[in-house]
Amino acid sequence: MAYQSTSTTTSAVSESRTETSYLAALIVLTSLFFMWGLITSLNDILIPHLKAAFSLTYFKVMLIQFCFFGAYFVMSIPSGLLVERAGYKRGIIIGLSTAGIGCLLFYPAAGSQSYPFFLGALFVLASGITLLQVAANPYVAILGPPRTASSRLTLTQAFNSLGTTIGPFLGSVLILSTITPSGDPVADKAAEAATVQGPYLVLAATLFVIAVLIAIVKLPQIEAQEPSAEASAAGGAHQHHDSVWGYRHLVLGAVGIFVYVGAEVSIGSFAVNFMANPDIAGLSEQTAGKYLSYYWGGAMVGRFIGAWVMRYVKPGKVLAFNAVAAIVLLVIVMLFAGKTAMWALLAIGLFNSIMFPTIFTLAIEGLGKHTGAASGVLCMAIVGGAIVPLIQGYFADMNLLYSFIIPAVCYLFIAHYGLKGHRADIAPTR
Repeated sequence: MAYQSTSTTTSAVSESRTETSYLAALIVLTSLFFMWGLITSLNDILIPHLKAAFSLTYFKVMLIQFCFFGAYFVMSIPSGLLVERAGYKRGIIIGLSTAGIGCLLFYPAAGSQSYPFFLGALFVLASGITLLQVAANPYVAILGPPRTASSRLTLTQAFNSLGTTIGPFLGSVLILSTITPSGDPVADKAAEAATVQGPYLVLAATLFVIAVLIAIVKLPQIEAQEPSAEASAAGGAHQHHDSVWGYRHLVLGAVGIFVYVGAEVSIGSFAVNFMANPDIAGLSEQTAGKYLSYYWGGAMVGRFIGAWVMRYVKPGKVLAFNAVAAIVLLVIVMLFAGKTAMWALLAIGLFNSIMFPTIFTLAIEGLGKHTGAASGVLCMAIVGGAIVPLIQGYFADMNLLYSFIIPAVCYLFIAHYGLKGHRADIAPTR
């Protein structure tokens, strides 16, 4: 018993030293999480802006999210292969450069006043973000002791939420600013489209600068461990270890990522128009865009809290609790009008907080050398952000309020994954 106690203490000290040695690398990586959070949340501002500029229906304007998150589906597997061959650092640099090019394309898109051009620019931008996700998420997860992987990734995701909190506020000021009518509809439309040029040029320059810094900074070379005995046993005698699809907790985790991102993106996408509705809060679009920062800010606060809580409570239980809380809030949104519904919607961000990093780390647990490919599968599942908003958009054109049943169904599956779906003792896939 004395030997076990000494061994445990030595292990804890070793883990502490390991986390300290990787601190510099984690600080550098948090800048990536911040930037792609800010860029992604700007879509929620682009939606009401381009909806008005091009006179679009809810369904058509949701093509913004379809093209952005559709890139995850198209590019995640190639990105996973690139990361496995080129390494995490080179993958991150290529991802930053690609995202920067996508931001630059907003300038000619606005100049040509072409909605399809905007969609193409968003696809290129999202392709770069996809590569960043595939490289950075598993890198943070394995950059330290496995026991604290969920807590560590949740903490870095908190800075992603800082970006998503700042993004809507800046976008509201810079993009949703009121254009003084000139009396010429064509000139007014051109001026309205041009408001996105400056902000995205600045974003492009920032991404290129970060890419240069990443190239200069020395990041530690990390090799993923072999699959754990527990994960191997979970697969049973029939599990095929040469394929990531043989791990059921990964497959169900991919579904979890799909519905989570779909729900989160849907809520954020409709929030500005929802709060501008006279039956809810009757806010101007610019004011509603600023209030949207509370939604993403709640996710930031929740991630800092969650990073601490999950050091003491099993991540699966925290995940299930948060999913149920989100469902309750959505029921309130659909049953009550006015500001009660508005604040219930914004409060969902607090409970969204730990979902993505928790599902992600539970899904890749014990996959060892398959971690890079598994990350590609999980990032491919982010295509939920393309599909679910389109589905809700279809129903929103009929009734915006009751269309929120769609994200509620998504959270039901997440609650299941937290309670049971992630467990290693469930039957393997065949």
